[in-house]
Amino acid sequence: MVQDTFSAQQNNETVLEAEALNVYYGKFLALKDIYMKIPKNQVTAFIGPSGCGKSTLLRCFNRLNDLIDVFRAEGKVLYNGENLYAPEVDPVEVRRRIGMVFQKPNPFPKSIYENIAFGARINGFKGDMDELVKSSLIGAGLWNEVEDKLHQSGLSISGGQQQRLCIARAIAVKPDVILMDEPCSALDPISTNKVEELIKQLKEQFTVVIVTHNMQQASRVSDMTALFYVNTKDGGRNGYLVEYEPTEKIFNDPQQEETKDYISGKFG
Repeated sequence: MVQDTFSAQQNNETVLEAEALNVYYGKFLALKDIYMKIPKNQVTAFIGPSGCGKSTLLRCFNRLNDLIDVFRAEGKVLYNGENLYAPEVDPVEVRRRIGMVFQKPNPFPKSIYENIAFGARINGFKGDMDELVKSSLIGAGLWNEVEDKLHQSGLSISGGQQQRLCIARAIAVKPDVILMDEPCSALDPISTNKVEELIKQLKEQFTVVIVTHNMQQASRVSDMTALFYVNTKDGGRNGYLVEYEPTEKIFNDPQQEETKDYISGKFG
């Protein structure tokens, strides 16, 4: 529906791409006809009302929807030009290269050190583990706060610190892409600010895709913004992509009426 919205990205290398993507849960069409290119080393935000398919699309990018029995995808999801849903593709390897940070902090019931080291060991890391733990915590903006607590439980630190620990855990396995599903929704304003500053720094090394209900957050942290809506015509409730442009244009010069209504607060 929005195949012609890619002009702003032509000078950027594409890392992820949805091409004629339809997503079903059983017979229910959750996302319809999605075309989208995610540019490298930028932050892309998905915004829109609840139930419009933002998180569903996010989970398509690292095949987490595979864990849902009734999930089915038509079309293509490409990672560096390779179809992630091709039969020969290993979803475990997909998830190593495309990491995920969830809505609520979910550190392992292990020490801070082991939270970082665990995934690296599983993935066969043979280097200096102490250095990897330190560099990952530095990358997540957490080292100075926990350097003397590395052997304490990851559950013993604050919620905001736990979320940054989860980001450090994702960084440690050296992904190309980090997906974030409403990573600040369970955090206080101070912790939210720290995570937002971190997100802006992460794009120097990673491609970041974030789902957020907070339009102000999208405007603060993202380079590109996609607005999704729910089509309720003909008795359906499938999500679709309304508009996908540089964030400044989405918020200051939206082209679609749905975007104008959503940004102005008229929606609903």
